[in-house]
Amino acid sequence: MRTYLGYTTIFLLIPVLILFIFLSYQEWSLAQSPYHVLDERIPIESIELAQNSYMKAANGKVISEISTGEKRTYLKLEDIPLFLENLFIVTEDQKFYDHAGVDLSGISRALLINSQNKTIEQGGSTITQQLARNVYLSHDRTYNRKLSELIYAYQIERKKSKPEIMELYLNAIYFSNGAYGIEAASHYYFSKPTGELSKAELAFLAAIPNNPELYNPLKHFEATKKRQERLLKQMVAEGDLEQAEYEKLIKSTIKLDLSTPVDLYPDYVTYVHQELKNLVASSEGLDKSLQSPEVAIRKKAEAELDKKVKKLLNSGVTIHTALDTKLQSQSKTAVQSKIGVNDIEGALVVIQHHTHELVSLIGGKDYKKNSFNRAYQSYRQPGSAIKPLLDYAPYLEETDADINQLVSGASYCSNSYCPKNYSGDSYGMVTLRTAFAQSYNTPAIRIFEKTGVETSFKYLDDFDFKKVSKKDHHTSSAIGGFEYGMSPLELTNAYTSFNDGNYQPARAIIKVTDQDGKVLYKWKDRSKEIWSKSTVSKMRQLLHETIISGTARKAYFPTEYAGGKTGTTNDVKDMWFVGLTANYTTGVWIGRDKPSNLQSIYSHTPHVLIWKDISQTAE
Repeated sequence: MRTYLGYTTIFLLIPVLILFIFLSYQEWSLAQSPYHVLDERIPIESIELAQNSYMKAANGKVISEISTGEKRTYLKLEDIPLFLENLFIVTEDQKFYDHAGVDLSGISRALLINSQNKTIEQGGSTITQQLARNVYLSHDRTYNRKLSELIYAYQIERKKSKPEIMELYLNAIYFSNGAYGIEAASHYYFSKPTGELSKAELAFLAAIPNNPELYNPLKHFEATKKRQERLLKQMVAEGDLEQAEYEKLIKSTIKLDLSTPVDLYPDYVTYVHQELKNLVASSEGLDKSLQSPEVAIRKKAEAELDKKVKKLLNSGVTIHTALDTKLQSQSKTAVQSKIGVNDIEGALVVIQHHTHELVSLIGGKDYKKNSFNRAYQSYRQPGSAIKPLLDYAPYLEETDADINQLVSGASYCSNSYCPKNYSGDSYGMVTLRTAFAQSYNTPAIRIFEKTGVETSFKYLDDFDFKKVSKKDHHTSSAIGGFEYGMSPLELTNAYTSFNDGNYQPARAIIKVTDQDGKVLYKWKDRSKEIWSKSTVSKMRQLLHETIISGTARKAYFPTEYAGGKTGTTNDVKDMWFVGLTANYTTGVWIGRDKPSNLQSIYSHTPHVLIWKDISQTAE
């Protein structure tokens, strides 16, 4: 009864509204035209519906469907079956192509049908009104909302053509279970695109939007099926469907085939989302504000960045990445199998160093999406893995020394700082080659001091280690004694400079494109030279020697080139191995989230074996 009275009130108010507009027209025209007022109050130049974005691997495979709220895949009207369009016109708005947004006879018909059936079978709202409600208004059943709906509908009709309104409508309406628009509904309920649906399946989906809760197929399948039959019967009554075809369609079996959103490779995908924010910030000039010492400025920039990223992801973009899906799967298997079932964790990074592309990233043994990602969020002391970057390469660059030059491996003590070699032994004069391959500590400290602390750190500064600061400019850093350290991604990235002497940040994102393939965002990094050709040649010999006769002999396998460096922190709390092959730079870290001794697995060298497994696979 309340529904009937409500529609009656609306029906009576419409002539009053029209009369009010007519009587006020002269007053409006003296000040501003009514159209100008409408355009100013309700600007409808473009209606943008939020839709899914997609992330793709290097092979073009979709690895993640991204939705920030409404799950929708926008479909052009020409790609939507005409049968579905006609079905909605017949059952929702028979005068769609004749009215200007409001259909008085439709409201009257709805009142009559609803009162006869004692249910809300028809709402009286035109397709344009429903579009206005879905895009601009709430679904509250109030008179104010209904009057607003009429005004919005009129304005939409002024600004949009009928085909445009129909296209927007079929993409805007809600089909329950998080699916907005016909294409999203088709994929969700039948695991196929709209163009492949039968007429019976199209009619079944068309039954849902009238009342998405009541006609939710997962909860009330029979109710949805009965409404499908009523809709088809109505098409017969209006002469848009033959009786014989109607009989055939209602007998067609409707079998749901639910799909789940694509969400693969969580380690890598989580990192890509972070990199996307960095890319947008860099492209939109927000970098400086985000790094401002002023909290208010940072917060404002962060809010602006979040808004831009959300708008971007709601626009249906494609994020093209460098992910090697085969290598990613094998990387995960290698980490899990070599560490085993315990509380020890691992992270792995693989970079194609010729292209500076991040092709694989593992954030943990059993990583869950959006959780703590050890590959880029964990900062740990690097141990001896820092020696190539902070000790040996700067020394060779500054002195042009031969790798067979002698250096003391004897005990070292300075200002009560007395580090020892890992074995605890004191060595005599040894070559740089031997000192490097065997990872002796005291020779590394001595050449670090010869180069000079500040000079050595100037080279390290080129690699953009986020948590390396002036506090780390001391002797113990020569063998990994940093306050915070670096992430596996940072350290692996820095090692790529031993490929050709140049450094450029490795990126997961190749480009971001819109639905027409236009490039919206792309990194514009430039390579910078860090090491001379002479230094690179010598460092590659030292790295290779480590695999041939040094601390990483288990990493050896026959290949064009292989070299790397192990790293172990005090009390064996962290185990590192970072190395290069002809095409890839790969870094492995193993440890516990709460640092503790790993001596029980140290002799098994899982970090070295993981690196070998992946490097062999990659090459």
